Amino acid sequence: MTSPATNPADPQQQSSAQSHRIGQSKRSVRRTAKRTPTFERTPHDILVGALLVLAGGTLWGVNATVSKLLMGSYHADPLWIACVRELAAGAIFIACSGAFTPKLLIGALKDRGSYLKLVACSLICVLFVQVAYLKAIDWTNSGTATVLQTLNLLFVLAIVCVRGQRLPRVKESIGIALAFAGTVLIATGGDLSQLSLPLAGLFWGLLDALCTSIMSIAPIAMMARWGNFTVNGIMFVISGLILLPIVRPWATAPSLDAFGLMLVAFTIVGGTFGAYWLFLAGTQRCGAMRATMLGTSEPVTATITGVLFAGAVFTPTDLAGFAMILIMVFLVR
Repeated sequence: MTSPATNPADPQQQSSAQSHRIGQSKRSVRRTAKRTPTFERTPHDILVGALLVLAGGTLWGVNATVSKLLMGSYHADPLWIACVRELAAGAIFIACSGAFTPKLLIGALKDRGSYLKLVACSLICVLFVQVAYLKAIDWTNSGTATVLQTLNLLFVLAIVCVRGQRLPRVKESIGIALAFAGTVLIATGGDLSQLSLPLAGLFWGLLDALCTSIMSIAPIAMMARWGNFTVNGIMFVISGLILLPIVRPWATAPSLDAFGLMLVAFTIVGGTFGAYWLFLAGTQRCGAMRATMLGTSEPVTATITGVLFAGAVFTPTDLAGFAMILIMVFLVR
């Protein structure tokens, strides 16, 4: 015989048990929300996020041309540029975090459970993105390298399809075909019997696209918890420290005049600190897919500034390939 205290048929006890479970569930949700705050993505958040992404993309596009000028006119090694701007931009991020969000900085440093993910993101989302992008610029030009980087949307789509256990939709399939055709046009110049784009440039460009797709997804949860300044600062400093003994920037620094120093200052403050901060802050608010589409401001800016300031020359075939890849961005949503 079941005792009254545990009688499953008692309506009052069922109601009490249900209320207890609901209360526990609400408390659990509140605790989770405190641990990992997220944006609700209201129309205001999406608009602000879009503007931030556009600003970050524009700075990143200009930064590509500035990097090409440093490599071309001042013979700066791509690894030297990466090491210097990662350490310097990382220091700025950490300083901002210490000034504006000191509790988040201390909390992130004390959270040993995040160390492995921070190191992984430092390697993939900063070191590989920076080095691959600079190498692609060095082998090609700022416009071509940035357009190839835009192919990161295909990798984002692949991740979305795997997670959702689905195949690409019709528009997405058309976008994939356009991206492939555009890449072939850029690489061959329309003559399929030869490569007009250096194979190394194509390799670094595609590696950059892959790592950039991971950058738009992997660190977002940590940034929602510890803040943009904190996570970027830690990732950039770790990445720069990894390169430090390899590059030895004090021994391999190029000879820079006043204009060269201005270019270095811009690539650190505007092109790296500003671009990463704005792009990832915007991605938090408007989402990875919207951010990737809005990121088309990067190749447009890089192509225009590359022609105006770095002497880049593009053939009609190049421009057709660029157009195909940019159309892909608006088809793959």
